[in-house]
Amino acid sequence: MTTENLFLGPTARRPLRARTAHRAATAQGPSAWRLAALTASFGPLAAAGLPLAVYLPPYYAQNLGLGLPLVGAIFMLSRIWDAISDPVIGSLSDATRSRFGRRKPWIAAGAPVFGIAAAAIFAPSLFGVHPGALWLGAWLAVFFLGWTMIQIPLSAWAGEISSQYEQRSRVATYVQSATAIGLLSVLVLPALLDRLGPQVGSAEAKTLSMGGFIIATVVPTVVAALLLVREPPSPPRPATRANPWSALPLLLREPLLLRILASDFAVTLGQAVRGSLFVFFVSAYAGRPDLAAGLFLLQFIFGVFAAPLWLRISYRLGKHRTVIAAELLQAAINLGLLTVAPGSLALLVGLTVAQGLSQSAGNLMLRATVADVADKHRLETGHDRTGLFFSVFSLATKMGSAAAVGIALPLIALLGFKPGHVNTPEALESLKLVFALGPALAHLASAALMTGFNLDAIRHGEIRRALEGGAHLARDSAEGRLAPAE
Repeated sequence: MTTENLFLGPTARRPLRARTAHRAATAQGPSAWRLAALTASFGPLAAAGLPLAVYLPPYYAQNLGLGLPLVGAIFMLSRIWDAISDPVIGSLSDATRSRFGRRKPWIAAGAPVFGIAAAAIFAPSLFGVHPGALWLGAWLAVFFLGWTMIQIPLSAWAGEISSQYEQRSRVATYVQSATAIGLLSVLVLPALLDRLGPQVGSAEAKTLSMGGFIIATVVPTVVAALLLVREPPSPPRPATRANPWSALPLLLREPLLLRILASDFAVTLGQAVRGSLFVFFVSAYAGRPDLAAGLFLLQFIFGVFAAPLWLRISYRLGKHRTVIAAELLQAAINLGLLTVAPGSLALLVGLTVAQGLSQSAGNLMLRATVADVADKHRLETGHDRTGLFFSVFSLATKMGSAAAVGIALPLIALLGFKPGHVNTPEALESLKLVFALGPALAHLASAALMTGFNLDAIRHGEIRRALEGGAHLARDSAEGRLAPAE
């Protein structure tokens, strides 16, 4: 197989029946129970991430009196710290060799760090303190370190459990389904507390219940992955010590990876802007604070069903075209929010359901594509950097979340919105504009970035056959083209 045949352009495609045959050939993959055990830990990780974006900033800003600008800055800085630690953990995980594997030691060590920090953030009263800015900032730093020690090795492990293009979409669907179930479960708690009355459903009670759920679920799911699922065999130990900072420039010269990172940043930015303003929009603009938790729960109920649906769509369209279709749909849904008026509950409910059905596709398919690009990188360089690839993917996701909280909250404050106060009509309209237009523009950008992405099932199959045959390619720096490595 020549280099030219291996890297065919996007216009050179086989007939549909060849794609059907390819799908049939890759139908076998990891068993359902094995995937469930491996991916279950994504549930509590997601369950922790949602309150960090939606409930904790208003709780610390309003109920604990830290203020929107300070809380926005603390959460943004903590996310930046989280992003810095990602490539370090990813690279060290790639280089780890132990009797237990590459990924398991990091996950086992990260779980207690994650659990203790979650208790300090969600239940500071248990520690007998009134948390200030220093408490929040320090424990967020510890929390994100533990989160990274679990999430990055676990993501790489999920990417490595199958080498087949469509099976990776299936694995990513399990990841997304576990994520949606975790989000749904943690959202049930504040919705139930709201129904029990304002005294029971206080902001402190909600954060306590969510923190308790996260801590109670992370332990058994991590133990299940560690004990019930084997890692794939580790490649030979690298000849040089892991150095994520020297590898990062090489990764960032990979154009397909850059597209994925930028697209995922845009997806996450749009979702996080919407999430961080959702409670304010439903409570203040729509005038239904009693429905804020319930509507958010409704969105994620439909999100549970969305991942298998988008998996089916991806079998027909391919991963990157599915991202484009889903992101255009999400942009249209968010633009529809501009037509919502105070009191128009039916329209708001309909758009919330539509958002739930479409919200997971971009994240799902972009995640499933990361390991494909890592295979291409391995073929070109001879280095397996799957953990590092997933770390920079996670970095893009977390930077999107950091930018959303750090921009959206101060922006609506600058435009005159004050949480917990009677706001002017102009301030409420500004809140709606940011809530609707910010995500819509971000999703449009994500779709544009994936246009022309040329790593599909056919091309990836050729890459995998070359890898399984022991071949790899190296960059010919003198001529700027791909050439067989010696």
